[in-house]
Amino acid sequence: MWAALDRAVAAVAGALAAMDPGDRRRPGMRPGQYRLDLVADAAMCAVLHDAGLAVYSEESGETGPSDAALLVVADPVDGSTNASLGLPWFATSLCVLDATGPLAGLVVNQADGTRYEARRGAGALRNGAPVAPSGCQNLATAVVGISGLPARSPGWAQFRALGAASLDICSVAAGALDGYRMAGGGTLHGWDYLAAMLVCTEAGAHVCELDGRDLVLTDASPRRPAVAATPALLGELREAVI
Repeated sequence: MWAALDRAVAAVAGALAAMDPGDRRRPGMRPGQYRLDLVADAAMCAVLHDAGLAVYSEESGETGPSDAALLVVADPVDGSTNASLGLPWFATSLCVLDATGPLAGLVVNQADGTRYEARRGAGALRNGAPVAPSGCQNLATAVVGISGLPARSPGWAQFRALGAASLDICSVAAGALDGYRMAGGGTLHGWDYLAAMLVCTEAGAHVCELDGRDLVLTDASPRRPAVAATPALLGELREAVI
């Protein structure tokens, strides 16, 4: 399984490297999609299907063998606007689900190769080394990553809107950010956060959905995840009006 995930990440990297830089900015088939998303998706799915894995991708929906025991919820390029602009914060995000839920997660920054991985019950790694969240207890001292447009400050020390949810959430697992949550009416989908969520929970960070809904999805339903270094900070983030 891991070998197939690694090959899929490499296939996306190769497909993106082969594109003309100007071609990366060309629109795809729907609003918010780029040509690079489609090229990356085709490369990724070919590898995963060849390994006998079913895929649920942001770009192409559910494909592959209908009787597969494992489903990969995937975003071939999370942060594709960053990728189209040459901003080095975009990733391939792959979460393997079995009948129990998230089994394995892999998030790789395609700009610099930084790799986050986790297996259920086995901890989380960044570039092969164990990671842990910061331990921040209070919103007033926290640096928080966000998706969406904040209407107001809830009293955090600082915030960052970096543009690739999978990498933002993994940054909480590794202690670079203290927390992460949606701002305003923003939502995400499972392909954006599932792999990173497993990295966080295996690292010891804490995760919730702001409206109390299940975060494990195999469809395109929207969700509002929040992640924090500690339960105390998660409580503050959950209650904050942003």
